[in-house]
Amino acid sequence: MFSRSILRNSAFKASAKRFVSFDAASQPRIRIGSAAPNFKAPTTVGEIDFHQYLGNSWGVLFSHPADFTPVCTTELGAFAALKPEFDARNVKLIGLSAEGIPSHKEWIKDIEEVALGGKKFTFPIIGDESKEVAYKYDMVDENGFKALQSGGPIATIRSVFVIDPKKTIRLVLTYPASVGRNTSEVLRVIDSLQKGDAKGVVTPVNWQAGEDVIIPPSVSNEAAKEKFGSFSEVKPYLRFTKA
Repeated sequence: MFSRSILRNSAFKASAKRFVSFDAASQPRIRIGSAAPNFKAPTTVGEIDFHQYLGNSWGVLFSHPADFTPVCTTELGAFAALKPEFDARNVKLIGLSAEGIPSHKEWIKDIEEVALGGKKFTFPIIGDESKEVAYKYDMVDENGFKALQSGGPIATIRSVFVIDPKKTIRLVLTYPASVGRNTSEVLRVIDSLQKGDAKGVVTPVNWQAGEDVIIPPSVSNEAAKEKFGSFSEVKPYLRFTKA
């Protein structure tokens, strides 16, 4: 059994390890529409090839600066509790923390106890001790990136990426260390993206699944009537329909 002090000491020693090419000029630029960088990495369920892990599914990759941190414990627990909802949408979850797999496995025990009522935690967490994935996905703030370059400790790696089956980045969210993420918002965005892809529509503010959607201005009234049937026109550029 690993003690937390041993795990912490091991993590501290491992923090000296760095991916070899932390260079600002060559760092991938992750934007909506970018190809999701592939990588191989150790996880709590064994080594994975990220693209192979996603397969033909959507994916949510979300990251954390360290294990046994209070906000991140609640977040991983919330994602785990909602996993059946993500499964129903053909979405695979994968977490990341900048410590090693033995530490992750001990941390999972706390998550199961605190947030899951003893139920099993069932998706992988990447062990990103080298910070390679954090670098490839530009997950750190300005001070964190300077620390990557100098070999110093990183204070925050807290991002969310939604990736579609074509391995395209569809959403990027980056949070400050003090603000817990909203898992329901991640689900809402996935519902909106999947509805838009399937029906050729966009969604209004605070949209929830089942509510009316917006017909894009690029679709004429004639084409909209043929495609959607009835619709309501609030303004020539703002038309609502059921889809």
